[in-house]
Amino acid sequence: MQRTIWPGLVERLFGAEIRRQVRAGLAAETENTFLVGARASSPFDRPQGDRQEVLEQALEAWRVNPLAHRLVELTSQYAVGGGITLHCKHPATTRFVNAFWNQRLNRMPVRAGEWCDELTRSGNLFILLTTDTSGMSYARAIPASQIAEIRCRSNDIEQAIEFLPRASLESPHPQPWAAYNPDTDWQGEDGSFPPVMLHYAINRPAGAVWGESDLAPLLRWLSRYSNWLEDRARLNRFRTAFLYQVKARFISETERLARQQRLNASPPSPGSILVTDENESWEVIGPKLESNEANTDGLALKKMIAAGAGVPLHFLAEPESATRATAEAAGGPTYRRFEQRQAYFLWLLRDVLQAVLNRRGLVERRRPGPGRVDPQAWVEVQGGDLSARDNAALGLAGSHIMATMAQLRDRGLIDDAELVRLVYRFIGERTEIEALLARGKADGTPGPAAARKDVFPEGKGD
Repeated sequence: MQRTIWPGLVERLFGAEIRRQVRAGLAAETENTFLVGARASSPFDRPQGDRQEVLEQALEAWRVNPLAHRLVELTSQYAVGGGITLHCKHPATTRFVNAFWNQRLNRMPVRAGEWCDELTRSGNLFILLTTDTSGMSYARAIPASQIAEIRCRSNDIEQAIEFLPRASLESPHPQPWAAYNPDTDWQGEDGSFPPVMLHYAINRPAGAVWGESDLAPLLRWLSRYSNWLEDRARLNRFRTAFLYQVKARFISETERLARQQRLNASPPSPGSILVTDENESWEVIGPKLESNEANTDGLALKKMIAAGAGVPLHFLAEPESATRATAEAAGGPTYRRFEQRQAYFLWLLRDVLQAVLNRRGLVERRRPGPGRVDPQAWVEVQGGDLSARDNAALGLAGSHIMATMAQLRDRGLIDDAELVRLVYRFIGERTEIEALLARGKADGTPGPAAARKDVFPEGKGD
């Protein structure tokens, strides 16, 4: 009786779930399903387990290692810390962009630094964009460790289709987020927008989908330097500690143990006086630390970290050279690296703003088609200067080049456009030369040629 009841009961209770797992391929592993989800999206990407481990180690290093935290902080300070300004020639677009930028749930002036930290720390920045029925968008950064897979088009690995979140106990079967595509983005009949995701990556090898953290090549050396420094601190802690070694002639081992027990029970206090006879002598044993060799080892490890991060040692509180000129020269390549990162991050913000404006255009039904973007509605994103010293150097260079090129212009060797181009190039600014000259003529501002006629009337010049 029991043998016939239990199989039927198990079938009624768990039969449907067992059949579902068999259909899903979860009940039996095969060679084809054993590594499903463990492979990388591209053969040039890290395996998923390796990538997840690097992301966790980078986050942990940023939290507990002062050098790692400072390296990430330095990049954000130079790329974003100078401030971000937005420029647009279209008044309505300017008002909407400012509303999005300063919206209480966006707080982009503060969030931009957090995004730069995440981009530097993980090498990837995933922005989830949600939009309400009025067209106002809200941006949230999703940790790279929470993205399990990036699914791309079969013919182009750089065109993402959707992003699959990592499964969890609360959400064992998460729904993927669609990648933002301006050509297929849509607004529902009820006015709602589907959430979309944008992905940005740095240090990405050719043919790869995922980026690489700036801390990835430094993790091993950061760990070694941290362990070395901890060992040195522990040894220095016991530098003042010492042990007594008592030498005497004992008749037997029992007498020696008895003497040792008496000394352990009542050890001499520091500064006390010991009186012994000629049969017993006392010596002090202390640790011997070779500080010179330790300093060389620590500096070698720190040089490896600084070289991998692309910063000079004096950026890491290590005055390698007391010469000011040497320190300034060492900062040149570092500023170029920060300049490249700033340019990429400003493009990133401009791309996010363009997606926000496109969604706003869907609400207002004034979205321009492909290739017909209104140049007046283009938003220009600018960052702060990397170094105040650059401004002084550029100003001096502009003054010298202006004096030289003005003489060439007075002699007719170059025209107004070439003069403006060279001057703006040496002061490190970009401008539309023809538009600038046209605006100057419309305002009635005398150009170099007109100014020369005023100073030297006809027939009395050179």
